[in-house]
Amino acid sequence: MLNDLGTATPFAPIDRQASLGELAYTSLKESIVSGQIVPGSKLTVRSVAQALGVSTTPVRDAIVRLIGEGALVNLGPKTVVVPVLTIDTLEEVTKIRLALEGLAAFEATAHIENADISFLEETQGGINEAMDKAQYADVLSLNKAFHFRLYTASQMPRLVALIESQWLRIGPSLNDLYPEWAIHRRGVSNHQWAISGLKDRDATTVRAAIENDLRDGYRRLSNLVLSRQGEAGSP
Repeated sequence: MLNDLGTATPFAPIDRQASLGELAYTSLKESIVSGQIVPGSKLTVRSVAQALGVSTTPVRDAIVRLIGEGALVNLGPKTVVVPVLTIDTLEEVTKIRLALEGLAAFEATAHIENADISFLEETQGGINEAMDKAQYADVLSLNKAFHFRLYTASQMPRLVALIESQWLRIGPSLNDLYPEWAIHRRGVSNHQWAISGLKDRDATTVRAAIENDLRDGYRRLSNLVLSRQGEAGSP
């Protein structure tokens, strides 16, 4: 690119359309990862564009990216759906999550700062309060914030990106954990266990707490998925 003096500059002009596409992608991805959209939900380019306050072009680009990442399934030229979890997908994603999130939790323990631990404690308090009020969308959003604040402390951004790719597949289905998990406070003890391990700088404990959290979720979701698949296969 040439400037007013006719000499080359290292800067390319900002592509506003590309920027809007990235913003649309980030917003839609966050809604999926944090469970704000439930499995089976149908989305149209126009409805998402209206919700985000942008034109259809950046939304279409964002949706194409998310289809490629397995977070959405194409139903036609203008409609996509959030896929319903199958037992095969759940088992695969859980195995990957155990490996990746366990590693992130372990590595985070050596780097985490007191401000991060305070954030986790405050976030868990928010989760508890939201469960008391049956505000499960808030619970899911805060749960995502809890996990990714911990994983980000690992100082391994590529690892965190890989973890996020798995949450794109599992995030919507975390809705199925509630209201049971709110009634029995499942997950709370695992988070508290992780926080205790972080304070002691005990990486093995933190890893075990997060892995136990994932296994608890797997047991609940697998029972539901198998039950639904059985019902679908019934005459």
